Amino acid sequence: MGCHDELSHIEIPHGAKKIVLVGNPNVGKSVFFNALTGIYVDVSNFPGTTVDISHGKFGGDIVMDTPGVYGISSFNDEEKVARDVILSADIIVNVVDAVHLERDLFLTLQVIDTGIPMVIVLNMMDDVRKQGIRIDLKKLESELGVPIIPAVAVKGVGIKEVKEKLYAAQVGKQPNYVRKAIHGIVDDTCSQADALLIAEGDIHVSARHKTMPREHRETIYQARRERVNEIVDRIVSITHEGSSLSTKIGRMMLRPISGSIILAVAVTLMYYLIGVFVAQDIVDITEDLIMRGYYEPIVRNVVGLFIPEYSILGAYLIGEFGILTMTVTYVFGLLLPLVLGFYFIMSIMEDSGYLPRLATLIDRIMNMVGLNGRAVIPMILGFGCVTMATISTRLMGSERERTIAVALLGLAIPCSAQLGVIAGLLAGIGAKYIVVYILVMLLTLGIVGKALHMILPGKPTDLLIDLPPIRLPRLDNVLTKMMTKSVAFIKEAAPIFALGAAIVTTLEVTNVLVIIQDALAPLTTGILKLPKETANVFIMGLIRRDFGAAGLANMMLEPAQMIVALITITLFVPCIASVIVMFKERGKLEGALIWLGSWVAAFAIGGIVAQVIIK
Repeated sequence: MGCHDELSHIEIPHGAKKIVLVGNPNVGKSVFFNALTGIYVDVSNFPGTTVDISHGKFGGDIVMDTPGVYGISSFNDEEKVARDVILSADIIVNVVDAVHLERDLFLTLQVIDTGIPMVIVLNMMDDVRKQGIRIDLKKLESELGVPIIPAVAVKGVGIKEVKEKLYAAQVGKQPNYVRKAIHGIVDDTCSQADALLIAEGDIHVSARHKTMPREHRETIYQARRERVNEIVDRIVSITHEGSSLSTKIGRMMLRPISGSIILAVAVTLMYYLIGVFVAQDIVDITEDLIMRGYYEPIVRNVVGLFIPEYSILGAYLIGEFGILTMTVTYVFGLLLPLVLGFYFIMSIMEDSGYLPRLATLIDRIMNMVGLNGRAVIPMILGFGCVTMATISTRLMGSERERTIAVALLGLAIPCSAQLGVIAGLLAGIGAKYIVVYILVMLLTLGIVGKALHMILPGKPTDLLIDLPPIRLPRLDNVLTKMMTKSVAFIKEAAPIFALGAAIVTTLEVTNVLVIIQDALAPLTTGILKLPKETANVFIMGLIRRDFGAAGLANMMLEPAQMIVALITITLFVPCIASVIVMFKERGKLEGALIWLGSWVAAFAIGGIVAQVIIK
């Protein structure tokens, strides 16, 4: 339906219809997507963004799941992606939260106004009944002019009907305000959908058609909102009011005191599951025992029969940083358990309705450093694994916020493995140094975050977020999301890790690593007032953060020197796994700036502390 094909990254068979799932966040689209596509699902980044698009097959046609949005526009990456996918659709399945019709119908009417055939799925009808709400479905169908299917997705109710009525999709009723706004814009080269967005002032769609955006957005939006209110008044009635236990818990999550207590419990559980159980216990088995204990020796022995490990080719294949050794160990021994753990937790928090409440609770604090409430997830996960936390910055609403979040994660958030070593070393040098360490880390986070907030153009995106009912998540839905997203990420990450291993091996065989070590020596002795041998700690930290911190345990340092070393190693560049993911998420230029910035910040802040406390 759109004038431009924005889906070139998705293989669409000739003659196949594009069926697009559309809806607000947390309305249950994923359940219908999984039901339509089964296990034949792929996930890819939409070109030019870090937004994932899931797509699969239903018969001979292609089904695509768009990000949850509140409107078709270009206010953030999610809306831009949803807009472009919707404009290319042949059939739209609009999933609506029946409890929140006054909110969700705004998007529904905007989709109807595009003139694309659609069906509407009224999901969560069980919650409608529990809350004493009555919806006149026949009257709603008459008002909108498209098929309406009542559903309870988590119980499988309505899924069969969606499959049966999918191809009975209809073009909805067009109100006068739309016909008037697009008059003179629709022609042989521009569809009604594109014309609508041009009338609403969308600069991107207007640019595609080499025309100026119109200034009808406020008029159209106001008329659409009034129509939503009129429809809701006609079709919805309340029989009685009730407040279930889940509703009370949901309200408690938003209040400052009770919400903070619940947050503390959730953070603790998340940290122990991902930061301790997965990042330490599980990874000890998968990385150290299985991969380094069994896999790597076997691979070295087999490949070594044909290619000596001490040769240049052997170094690239089975050396310390080899493609067949370190790459496979990191991807499957380290990264895969963390990715599975992360997406398992995220799916539970999303399906239960807690994630949006957590973001709402913490939003005001995050605004101070140019972020919004969604940033709480990457920051918490950073204390488990900065690599995984960097991936999770995809939750953020804009590229600006992702840049700030990745920079703060790489600079001042120690991962669990490093934090464990640091905690042990801090315990041995006294309480006052523990206070110094914590204050320096907090000040660094605040100052750097505020500086990036002031320097980077733009402002934090508003936290426009749905607060769905609190409910028990469905295990099958959680596991499906976890596996689909984890497999997609590993497919993306594995080639990049192989490239990173090749680069590090090149530095090793050309002795550049030794040159870096010698270059760091004047900084460690001059600026940081530490022994020359401390340079080895930073080199080890390049490979694994905890290796660097552990290296300090074998050095004879005064308490003041130890605190300087610990501050510097914490602020020092992230480990190779985190750096590779950072370059993947933020691109070459931005990744390089963040990486180099970590070098400068680590030695600058460590040097300031050294000048103050080391006599």
